[in-house]
Amino acid sequence: MVSKNMEELVSLCKRRGFIFQSNEIYGGLQGIYDYGPLGVELKNNLKLSWWKSMIYERDDVEGLDASILTGKQVLKHSGHEDTFSDPLVDCKSCNHRFRADHHNDNKCPQCGSIDLTDPRPFNLMFKTAVGPVDDGSNYAYLRPETAQQIFTNFKNILDSTNKVVPFGIAQIGKAFRNEVTPGKFIFRVREFEQMELEFFVEPGKDETWHDYWVAQRYDWWVHQGIDPSNLKKLNVENSDLSHYSKATVDLMYEFPHGLEELEGIANRTDFDLGSHTKNQSDFKISAEVMENKDSTTKLAVQNSESKDWFIPYVIEPSAGVDRGVLALLNEAYREEKLENDNTRIVLALKPHLSPVKAAIIPLKRNNEELVNKARNIKKDLQSLGLGRVILENSGNIGKGYRRHDEIGTPICITVDFETLEDETVTIRNRDTMQQKRVSIKELIAEYQKIFE
Repeated sequence: MVSKNMEELVSLCKRRGFIFQSNEIYGGLQGIYDYGPLGVELKNNLKLSWWKSMIYERDDVEGLDASILTGKQVLKHSGHEDTFSDPLVDCKSCNHRFRADHHNDNKCPQCGSIDLTDPRPFNLMFKTAVGPVDDGSNYAYLRPETAQQIFTNFKNILDSTNKVVPFGIAQIGKAFRNEVTPGKFIFRVREFEQMELEFFVEPGKDETWHDYWVAQRYDWWVHQGIDPSNLKKLNVENSDLSHYSKATVDLMYEFPHGLEELEGIANRTDFDLGSHTKNQSDFKISAEVMENKDSTTKLAVQNSESKDWFIPYVIEPSAGVDRGVLALLNEAYREEKLENDNTRIVLALKPHLSPVKAAIIPLKRNNEELVNKARNIKKDLQSLGLGRVILENSGNIGKGYRRHDEIGTPICITVDFETLEDETVTIRNRDTMQQKRVSIKELIAEYQKIFE
């Protein structure tokens, strides 16, 4: 079954070292989380899978890692300074503060009072001083999304890679939003990571490309292990579209707290490159330089046949890494009844996402021969570069199996006294609990099959 209990996931994450509350020893920092030893592996594996699908498996996308600090002019022209806000309401009875658009009954969710302030816009961007003097004029923002630095680097990448439209720029990185009401574990946080692609296309071909990327992104999440019955496509109503969007399809996932957005695929038209180009309203379909006191760059390309200049439209698939981690944990979580009426917890992650790919377990922790043999096997498997392999030298095979079921390790490999005699080991499968004996010479091939 798929867990619908957030408390179970939070407990697993804390108990097994996936995710911790940040600054916990000082009471915790709301809306901020730290990824522990297993969490960072799962998170990195998810990002690597996305990066491979976007960069390595395609010839029309390039990567970028841009700065987090973002100049105020960038976010002024992108519209963030004026529009990137939530409606904030205060309860006059209990002083609780909340977002008006999350509660439509005109009642305080804390105490039920209707004595509320009028909604007022609250800008979500974190501002920070730049330079040695904080006089209020020299400031920048922690980026609220990774997209804008892609747009401002459009010409740099175009010139340095000789790409032609259609092509994309992909980036994974931190973003920051001063959420009014963070919550639902890592679903809504103030510091998070995004996996974003900006795919540049010719005007008139944007709707076809938008449909293409909706299908691509849906299929990718299914390949990561998301059950299609838990993943829905939602066409965002015109009244709910962002200021830059012509059309947006949200991939909605059935999280433990309900159906919410996992990834959005937006048709941003030419809003972004146009906003950062010399005054778009003065743009001529020619090589003529446009006038703008804030920007001296023309983010336009030339049609190879007509030689006319145009500002590309942008299709943007944007996914939250943290939301992806939460969805994968929820999807993979199992509680299974065993024959002896005990229960085992299994995290049935896809092998390429599992934090630990294999655990090598010597039967006796204090037996030097067994431990050395296990250590050599670990070294051989680790050298294949498929992910983390660990030596589980706890001395208790049963507890070792249960622990690795719970953290999602696809296989456990037991080294026992028979190994010393005939160079064979026992491989135990996480999902079926079935065991088989194989020779060490065959082990690498057996291990590699897991990832096929």
